[in-house]
Amino acid sequence: MALGNYGTVRLADCSNTDIEIILHYTPSRDDTENFELSRLESSLITPYFNNDSTGGFTSEVLGGLYNLNLPTDTFNRLGIYTLMLRPPQIRTSIAACGVLAALPNVKGIIVDLDNVPAEYLYKFVPQGLVGYRIEYLNGQEKVPNFFRIITSAFYCTPVYTNTSNSIGQTIRYSYTDTTSNLLFLTLTPSASGTNNPTATPYIGIEGQQIIITHTFFNPTMVEVEMVEHDANTLAIALYGNQTKSIEDGIYTIYDSDNNIYRQYNLYEIRNQFNELLYEVRRDRGNNIDFTKNFEQIST
Repeated sequence: MALGNYGTVRLADCSNTDIEIILHYTPSRDDTENFELSRLESSLITPYFNNDSTGGFTSEVLGGLYNLNLPTDTFNRLGIYTLMLRPPQIRTSIAACGVLAALPNVKGIIVDLDNVPAEYLYKFVPQGLVGYRIEYLNGQEKVPNFFRIITSAFYCTPVYTNTSNSIGQTIRYSYTDTTSNLLFLTLTPSASGTNNPTATPYIGIEGQQIIITHTFFNPTMVEVEMVEHDANTLAIALYGNQTKSIEDGIYTIYDSDNNIYRQYNLYEIRNQFNELLYEVRRDRGNNIDFTKNFEQIST
């Protein structure tokens, strides 16, 4: 029996608030030390919406197609600009690690919403973080290549229960339908394997810093190179109309509309014996002689 093939690639249809833009600038490819890192406003990227020709509702985001507006006050120097489009990183800490009072085998981490950046609080609601990824920090360094996936998120409240020896109490957690300042997150993997029940997967410790990011799209890189000349200007120099004034040696290059594009002074350098040493072409810069109009010369 033949097995069918199933695709797994899904086009992203997130909003610009779900995208973070990191900008890397270097003046040349050979300069690997004098680079600049900065962050751009996410409002620079906007989604496209479906229309009648794409067969969708006009209020429906056209997945995978976005418009990136590059501000001229930032992209105003020659060089290489590398844009990294990635999910925003929500940095917070683990308030506690615990279990549910009703289901002691369900382990999770508790996040205090007071420690969540205000611009991301709208995501920290019941089931609002399902599918998000959690990465862990040890001090100032992120644990490399290690993460957990959030499988559920609910408001919770602490519950004090007696221990088995009836001497002390322990804190467990209970889900609540009312708004709470604590969010109980279950992760995967968090259960021990049947082949080794004592090997509990690591889900973090109290006070540990974590990074929470969504998984709506894969981070991507976009390179923009700002150059003095492009294919059009090079074509003008190679194939555009040109004139040379015999009397004053002004060499003029015209664009596709016969406007003056560049002007040069052409002259010779000779020695005391009137022997030709050099032929020189010097850019006139802004000192343009507009009497060299192509239409006037050619008619």
